[in-house]
Amino acid sequence: MTHPYPNTFKEISLGPVVVKNRVVFSAHLTNFAEDGLPSDRHVAYYKARAEGGVGLIITEELSTHPTDWPYEKMIHGYAPGVIEGYRKITQAVHRSDTKIFAQINHNGAQGTSRYSRLALWGPSALADPLFRETPREVNEADIDSIVSSYAACAFQAKQGGFDGIELQCSHSSIVRQFLSPLTNRRSDQWGGSLTNRARLMLRIIEATRESIGNEIALGVRLCGDEVATGGLEIDEAVQIAKLAERSGMVDYVNTSIGIATSTLYAIEASMAFPPGYALYIPSAIRQGVDLPVVAVGRFKDPASIEKAIAMGHADMVGVVRGLIADPDFVKKAKSNIATSIKSCLSCNQECVGRMGLNRWLGCIENPRTAKEYLPKKEPVLDSNNALGEITKAFAVNRLSNRSKVLVIGAGPAGLQSAISAFNNGAQVAIVERRDKAGGSLALASKAPYRSELSELTRNQLYELRQNGVVPTFGVTADLSLVNSYAPDLVVVATGSLPTIPWWARGFDTSKDEGLTAVSEVSLVLDGKSNPSGRVLVFDKLGFHQGTSVAELLADRGAEVTIATPQLSVGTDLGITLDLEAWMLRAYKKGIKLETEKVVVGLEGEKITLLTHTTGETVMASFDWVVVANHPLANDSLYFELLGNQVKVVRVGDSLAPRRAVNAIIEGDLVGGLLK
Repeated sequence: MTHPYPNTFKEISLGPVVVKNRVVFSAHLTNFAEDGLPSDRHVAYYKARAEGGVGLIITEELSTHPTDWPYEKMIHGYAPGVIEGYRKITQAVHRSDTKIFAQINHNGAQGTSRYSRLALWGPSALADPLFRETPREVNEADIDSIVSSYAACAFQAKQGGFDGIELQCSHSSIVRQFLSPLTNRRSDQWGGSLTNRARLMLRIIEATRESIGNEIALGVRLCGDEVATGGLEIDEAVQIAKLAERSGMVDYVNTSIGIATSTLYAIEASMAFPPGYALYIPSAIRQGVDLPVVAVGRFKDPASIEKAIAMGHADMVGVVRGLIADPDFVKKAKSNIATSIKSCLSCNQECVGRMGLNRWLGCIENPRTAKEYLPKKEPVLDSNNALGEITKAFAVNRLSNRSKVLVIGAGPAGLQSAISAFNNGAQVAIVERRDKAGGSLALASKAPYRSELSELTRNQLYELRQNGVVPTFGVTADLSLVNSYAPDLVVVATGSLPTIPWWARGFDTSKDEGLTAVSEVSLVLDGKSNPSGRVLVFDKLGFHQGTSVAELLADRGAEVTIATPQLSVGTDLGITLDLEAWMLRAYKKGIKLETEKVVVGLEGEKITLLTHTTGETVMASFDWVVVANHPLANDSLYFELLGNQVKVVRVGDSLAPRRAVNAIIEGDLVGGLLK
């Protein structure tokens, strides 16, 4: 079959291993391990991406040594019991003619002793800025132990059926810590010159190759730029790649950017970073070595992959979040149906964000991510889940899969409900009072650096339209309209309503002389109010609502101050790796930050702010106050229908205002109500 991505779908040899295409499902954390061993969840997760057509899978890092246990649910690659789990994974992947490599690693000082109760190891006794725990500087005996543990871990991976080994020498590795002048302050043969700092990497390469032989591939993943003053930069990274190549034992070079603590935001970049932002790293390394080179960095679509390869920047391209969102990414590209790919938003809420909360990863777009091991039609009527209340209205009896389902609201929850109901055999209709789909997500996508949120709605609408389901817009639903559809089930997905705090009552969005006007973030994003002059954004939510509007107004020329009761502005942006970039932009745009502040009064143009940690109050004058306040569920229609004995369920914000992922999960549960 001809397709527009000829370079992407060429075979490539990585040493003794032939890979069927150039797309790599790169290594990333999953938190799937059980008691340090691979789990059935791992098997199903990797199997789904192999069935989706990816050429090469590289597993999450396998710990090489007992001193390395940086997060709770990781695979202990040194444990003798891992081989059986490895074989389950590799056999499942090989059935789809996909190759799979094991990444092995020791995190060194980028970890914690909380789980192992052992002192961390590092090249020098320097605490990592994130974990803030000082390691023990390793001695010669420790280094011998590190090298031998890599070799032993690699040998077990080979026994487990892996086609290759990738040595992580990059963003979260003790090897990078030896390579980097930031973390290696030694004056012996292991520190100082680049030759000395690279000595550990070369010894590990040699020991690993000796352990695994020449039947399987061996690669290294290198950090091309630590994005930190005084750290590794691209010129030195090229020299490190050349040293690896000269060993004669390495079959390819993978790349990364940043340090997985102080510059983590550069590794798993949010939508504030352009796709392909790290492409300069593989491009430079590829010019310096003859080995195949893998690129990474927000590759969202097949066209960008094809372009990177065709232009000679890389030989292969790593895709992680794109394949988390859509396991069939590669299959769809090869079949000329790339428009059906569920494009990753780079919102980082369920993948990166859940890792930071020590939970298994998920995806805001794909409710099946990490649940591939479960039956697709498992019952969902459980009093503990979001639709537990339906057990009362339905007397626990599920509806026929030929039922007529009316969905009210075309936001994320409503559209996902329609998809789920249709996929389970229902006849589906959707009505929406606005003139377009997306709900509050459509407003959020209007903020600076947040436009990719709209792709979630695009993806949902595409899937529905392919099945002949098209929302009817400009329709306000009431009991009469519901009855005219004669539905077997009504799904209320009417979202939430904005609110303003008690101290702002009596004030409105008109700017009268001598008075502060009060608005709310959704009104600003919707263009219904246009604050100017001195603007206070009072943020009680700690996520993108307040920070996005503050940046939007600063871009329009307003003099913006953002205040929050929390200890830092945009607290939850740290979890999604948006905070660092937002702080830099806020500084450049002159946005002032006020923390630990609560508004306790508004009179004329005078606002009284209380520092709640000290009890101190101050008064300040502003032309406008924009509040990011807790919304309320828009649930009046639900209760009206419930009172008229209509079979009805509510999902998303109309149940309780939360984030888009909750809307998607609850919408996906609707299909389980059908037999």
